Amino acid sequence: MEYGKISVILRRELEQMKKLIRELEILDNRSVARDQFQLTLRGEEVLPEVMPGQFVNVAVPDSPQTFLRRPFSVLDFAPETNTLSLLIKAVGQGTRHLAACRVGQKLSLLLPLGRKFTLPESADRIFLIGGGSGIAPMLFLAKYCGLPREQVTLFLGARSRADAIALRGYEQYARCYIATEDGSVGERGFVTLHSIYKSEFTKNNRIYACGPAPMLKAIAKDAVTTGIFYELSLENMMACGFGVCLCCVEPTIYGNRTVCSHGPVFNINELTWQI
Repeated sequence: MEYGKISVILRRELEQMKKLIRELEILDNRSVARDQFQLTLRGEEVLPEVMPGQFVNVAVPDSPQTFLRRPFSVLDFAPETNTLSLLIKAVGQGTRHLAACRVGQKLSLLLPLGRKFTLPESADRIFLIGGGSGIAPMLFLAKYCGLPREQVTLFLGARSRADAIALRGYEQYARCYIATEDGSVGERGFVTLHSIYKSEFTKNNRIYACGPAPMLKAIAKDAVTTGIFYELSLENMMACGFGVCLCCVEPTIYGNRTVCSHGPVFNINELTWQI
């Protein structure tokens, strides 16, 4: 079968699954930390609603060696301007190519993908914890959840000041804290050892997190011990974005599940981690 016919069939099947392929123009591409870039994109067609925790798959343009789309959590979505923002960490050929894209270029996005976070109730107090580029969905949730600032505590964990995304602009939505491994900004050490984290963890009734697996598992121990609601976004390697290639399988109490379609958001009680 010709490639063009395959593309038409794939597009039709995705639309039946309520997943769309859209061409978006890059409005802004700015460096926000070492090897991390914020891309703001706008669509000509009305974009479908994207919720905190969901992600998009981006085709890498003009890169013959990059065959697969790259998955990225959504940093922000603004339906009033038909724009969304992504946090791109340049770690490989595909992401480096995307980070170098210019304003005015168009990117092909497959969206919206994955399972969203369960939104908190008005009386909830929540902890949001992001490690590295895992801060993206946490910032989106802080802005979107609608809770008063005093009910939202947000933590960013990074290796150093150079790797930490500035949280200015988000302080209106949450009380913000930073931990770096070298102590160059915020408190020294892992984010789960931050003094505010240790002292206020049990004052909250919902925990949300995204980042490296060791961080997520450390939080899980605290959440399970105290019985606090805990949802986390996994960062397993993904390729197709809708559960066909089986690259991102994660063991759960229901059996093996693909993170891209059954997640990336899971409740800790769904996972089989030894905690």
